[in-house]
Amino acid sequence: MNARSIILLTACIACSGLDAGSLNVTVQDGKGAPVSDAVVYAKSSATAMRAGKRDVIDQRNKQFIPYVTALQVGTSVLFPNKDNIRHHVYSLSPAKRFELPLYAGVPAEPVVFDHEGFVTLGCNIHDWMVAYIAVVATPYFQITGRDGRAVLKDLAPEQYTVAVWHPLLKGRPDASAQHVDLRQDEANQLLFSLDLKPDFRARRAPGLSNGGYP
Repeated sequence: MNARSIILLTACIACSGLDAGSLNVTVQDGKGAPVSDAVVYAKSSATAMRAGKRDVIDQRNKQFIPYVTALQVGTSVLFPNKDNIRHHVYSLSPAKRFELPLYAGVPAEPVVFDHEGFVTLGCNIHDWMVAYIAVVATPYFQITGRDGRAVLKDLAPEQYTVAVWHPLLKGRPDASAQHVDLRQDEANQLLFSLDLKPDFRARRAPGLSNGGYP
């Protein structure tokens, strides 16, 4: 590689670093404690969709895993049953209504989440089985860990609206949305403080030998 090629390659690498950035987001509750399982997502007028995605939500030990999933609109999801009993997955949420009747193994067809919104999953056989899906119209999303932090990566230099959703959130996520302009020298760190409802979900499945169903 000659000197001119090296200079051009270096310039390209430098330019690529300017084309995309990251946004560090911290989510806490009203008492300042970190909030896990919060979906952080960013949208702009120039946001491009990425089609053809597929995801998996397991049923294992009479629980949905993971508890919270974030998807882009148009993503298809498989719901494999890894228990030695049958499950009956359903959703009554307006963003996606569906039903997978009593089955074991893997359903024949995935479920396509083709509308933006928030979906609650349940099992008609095991009432304690609950999980949530955030279907967002952007490829820029991340779920917070136990430290309440999420990093949105590969963001183009645009103006973004950043919002946070959680299953226990009071109200709508757009009520606390924040705006950031990555075309300017603005800080790339945001802090959200959420007003959350009490968490009454069961921490583990009741001690039934077969979930009450063969």
